[in-house]
Amino acid sequence: MGNTESVVVQKRLARFRPEERPVVEGVFDKLQGNTGGTAGSSGKTVMGKAMTLEMLQSSMGGLASDSMVRRIYQCMCSIDPGLAAAGSSGKTSTPSSSGVGREQLVIFLADTLRGTAEERAPLVMAMSQCGVAVPSAVTCEQVAEFLQDLISAVVQILVQRGRLQGWQPERMGDGSLGVKLLAEQMCSELKPSDQGLCDVSCLEDWIFRVSQVSLYIEMLVAEGLNVSLSGRPTPTLLPPCRETPWKNLRCMLDLPTLMFLAPQLPDSYSAPWRLVFSTQLHGESFTRMVAGLMKRGPTLLLLKDTKGHVFGGFASHAWEVKPQFQGDSRCFLFTVFPTLRVYTATGYNQHFMYLNQNQQTMPNGLGMGGQHGYFGLWLDSDFGRGHSRARPKCTTYGSPQISGEEDFTLDLMEVWAVGKPPEPEEGEEGQGKKSILDVDPEVQAMMEMAGKTLHSQGLREPEEDEDQ
Repeated sequence: MGNTESVVVQKRLARFRPEERPVVEGVFDKLQGNTGGTAGSSGKTVMGKAMTLEMLQSSMGGLASDSMVRRIYQCMCSIDPGLAAAGSSGKTSTPSSSGVGREQLVIFLADTLRGTAEERAPLVMAMSQCGVAVPSAVTCEQVAEFLQDLISAVVQILVQRGRLQGWQPERMGDGSLGVKLLAEQMCSELKPSDQGLCDVSCLEDWIFRVSQVSLYIEMLVAEGLNVSLSGRPTPTLLPPCRETPWKNLRCMLDLPTLMFLAPQLPDSYSAPWRLVFSTQLHGESFTRMVAGLMKRGPTLLLLKDTKGHVFGGFASHAWEVKPQFQGDSRCFLFTVFPTLRVYTATGYNQHFMYLNQNQQTMPNGLGMGGQHGYFGLWLDSDFGRGHSRARPKCTTYGSPQISGEEDFTLDLMEVWAVGKPPEPEEGEEGQGKKSILDVDPEVQAMMEMAGKTLHSQGLREPEEDEDQ
């Protein structure tokens, strides 16, 4: 393939499987063909022709913003094959204005799809700068702007390629806000200089530690340039969602927040997420919430207070009503707004989960972390009130105060079952059996008149027609 026979390109192509190499080599010609590039008698684009910005926009414009496409184009232009041959993905100080050559494109594809953190760092720097000259360092703000473009493109790919896994963005939270929060969270892992600058070594360290950077870049490049590689499956960024009554729900989660929270779950829980309680659907009832929690396996609790702060916790075990702490070190607390953060177990104590009701001698409510009266997250059995007394930090999770005020008033709450539910115990109702409340409506009426709590009512499975 002409000048793609050079040593540097062959070394880059050696990273791919034999059946993948023609796909990578063919991208240049395919991009030129998208806009009617000049072809020789062999059908391939005439040697020496360059890939223009318009050609790249034609391929990627439907998935990425114009600013993201320009970032990628400037990055490709800045690649110096000579420096790459010397063992570096080095950049020239003056990117070519005549377009992207075949070697530059192959090096870009190899380093974004199969490269190391060392090779990807200069590319991220060039994309963060998005200017004519390639700097020796960029600011955290520039990296954040690049990440917002990148995350927005990934979300667009999930939507356009039908990879939503049952989630419905139109019935969910503000995705644009989620993009900003996720970009800020990823940038919080940067370790800039005292002057607030990030050089190549800083970016290399960051890319090595924050795996989503490479994952999102790979996904955008593979999808945007239509590079289908057999050696690596398409990443699944969202957990599957089932049994959710979308018609009546305005979900507190958004896609970028899901992209952040799902990988935090231990053991790579792959069970579908199932909504088991929502104040929007079930009202503000502690008893109903407890019924939704029971026998559901691991759960994720999401709360919003009246100050607008959004936060919650992951419970690694099925909840039990008892006056003792439960759970294990896989539990964690998190915040969604105003910042997206996760706080994991410190090992200081074992106060991971607590759930109690109708006791006179012990606190009644739901708690995670800390101690009685000073929980990292507490929701009182009165349900509308809670606290996050974590000054300076929650002993169990090392988290700060996660609510807007130490003592908060609840606005909204959702509980998602996120793991495989426990096996039914012997003697319990089998799957498909009706509740006693369905079998005998008179029993239900009598219990309601007597003021009894209808626990079976809370444990019903959602109706099938609520799934979509």
